[in-house]
Amino acid sequence: MSEITIFVEENGQRTPLTVPLGVNLSLMEVLKGYDYPIEAACGGMALCATCHIEILETSLESLKTATSDDELDMLDTLPVVMASSRLSCQIRISAQLDGLVLKLA
Repeated sequence: MSEITIFVEENGQRTPLTVPLGVNLSLMEVLKGYDYPIEAACGGMALCATCHIEILETSLESLKTATSDDELDMLDTLPVVMASSRLSCQIRISAQLDGLVLKLA
């Protein structure tokens, strides 16, 4: 497999994004590349929380909870956080993300 598909849900619609594998990108970089409104003010250092997403569906249940202390600290600064909230800058693209469904927060 040389690429995966990730879905972005907005207003009940799911848009598929084709993502190449083996290029060492973060999910934040992919979303910015597709022109989604991800500010990413800190450049992916988990220092600003402007790349906040919500994981809606994944075959990797650990993706919803596998957060570092730095990421948890940043998520705690947000006014609204869901149990499946993540910073997209902290998620590396891999084959296991195929079929991931997310929502921009």
